[in-house]
Parts: sequence; structure tokens; C-alpha cells
Amino acid sequence: MDKVMSNKWAIALYVLPALLLVLGLIYIPIVMTGYYGLTEWNGIGAQKWIGFANYSTLLQDGIFWKSALHSLLLAVFSCVSLLLYLIVALILSGQIKGANVLRKIYLIPMLLSSVAIAQLWLKIFHPTNGVLNSVLVSLGIDNPPAWLADTSLVLYAIFIPILWQYAGFYILIYYAALKNIPSSLVEAARIDGASAWQIAFRIKLPLIMEVIKVTIVLAFVGSLKYFDLIYVMTDGGPNNSSEVIASYMYHQAFKSFDFGYGSAVGFFLLVVCLVATWLIRRATASKDSIQYS
Repeated sequence: MDKVMSNKWAIALYVLPALLLVLGLIYIPIVMTGYYGLTEWNGIGAQKWIGFANYSTLLQDGIFWKSALHSLLLAVFSCVSLLLYLIVALILSGQIKGANVLRKIYLIPMLLSSVAIAQLWLKIFHPTNGVLNSVLVSLGIDNPPAWLADTSLVLYAIFIPILWQYAGFYILIYYAALKNIPSSLVEAARIDGASAWQIAFRIKLPLIMEVIKVTIVLAFVGSLKYFDLIYVMTDGGPNNSSEVIASYMYHQAFKSFDFGYGSAVGFFLLVVCLVATWLIRRATASKDSIQYS
């Protein structure tokens, strides 16, 4: 009995540093954010308790709902783009020449910081000297659009570098999952006369379905809380046309110095991410896992 108790204390001692780190960096800030959202505070003076007034204002804030729609669109675009990443991974996992070189090329965006990627695409989207508009002019389009200044185009223009930034990450996940499929299964299917299309959709994809479910959650929730590249490229402009929830939270807290309202936006975003994760996992769960959960 003493030996068992001593082992429990030893385990607790080893777990304690990680537990304190998680509490200090994740759970305590979440609780503090939830508390600040119930106050009126400029970040310097005394806090004033106002209850759910910030959340009442939030529900009537048109700019917030506009930014929420933009975040939702980005999340949908990210999930749809997973299909493209999966197709690329299927091609790379096959016996094609130059697969190793292509795999390294797709990983390049992962090696760059978000700021570097933003600066690169700012040059590409430049209205007069940008690569994109220069190509359009050479094709005979005399008045190419100002991609990041047009309120109807900026949101979709900024989605392109965001999706490009994470392409290598998801392609690598899918590629690793496909490579873990036993080659004997694929060879047996080929011997039985299965086509490449049948092997891909009836053997490979079902075997990596759990990985696909995880990437859907990562893409959707990660897009809801995306911030850095949008902040560098457009700062939510022009006229809030590329504002997302995370950038709106930043503007309210650190530019308008309304930390109470900014915290309410941040806590609302946390709740949305948790609910979205639960709904996606519920929707993609098998019948057996739902029955036993």
C-alpha cells in the first residue's frame, strides 16, 4: 500500500509542472477573460461590474456579426480546400516522378512566418507593380482590380494566401496517413482489377477517414480564430470588409481600449469554437461511437 501511494505521489510530482503550465497559460486566462467580459474596463483604471451588458451590446453589434460572417466564410473555404489538399496528397503518395521535390515545395509556406507571407502577398496584390496585375495587363485587361482596396474583393483575395499558407501542413498529414496504409491491400486490389479511382475512394480514403475528420476540425476551428495574416495585410479594412472575429476583438481591446467588450468578444469566440468542435465531431462520428459516448 505504501509503495502504491509513493508511486502516486511520484506521478503527481512529475505531472505538476505541466499542470501548472497549462493552468497558467490556458485555463486561468480563460477564466479571467470571462470575468473581464462582465466588466467595463479600459485596461488601466478601476473595473466596473456591468454583468452581461457587453454581451447584450455584442448581439446588436452589426460590425461584429459582419466579422463573424467573414470568419465563417473563411472556415468554409478552409474545409472545402481540404479536398484539394487530399487530391494532391493522393497524387504524391503514388508512384510519380519528382514526388519528393514536390513534397518539399509544398512545405515551403510552413517555413515562413505569417508576417513574411503577408509581405510577399502584399507585393503580389499591389495594384500597379504587383505580379498578379502585371500578368492581367499582359493578357489584355487594361484596368485590373485593386485587390486589397476593393470592398467586394478583399475578403476573397486574402483567403488565397491563408489557404496557401497551410496547404503544406494538411498535405503532409494526408501524405503520412496514406503512406501508413499497408501496401499489401493496394497490391491485392490491383491484382483483383481495381482501377486507381476505385483504390483511392474505396480503399485509401475509408482507411484514413479518422485523419480526415481531425483535419476538418483543425481547419474549421483554426479559421474561426485566425488573425495574424489578416492583421498585417489589411488590418480588417477597408471599411471592415476583411474584419474577422479575432481582429475585431483586437481592435476593441487594444485600439479602442475597451478591454471589457474585447474580452466579451474573445470569450464569445471561445464558446463558438468549442460548440463548432463538438458539432463537427458529432456530425462525423460513426454510429457505434455515438452509441457508446
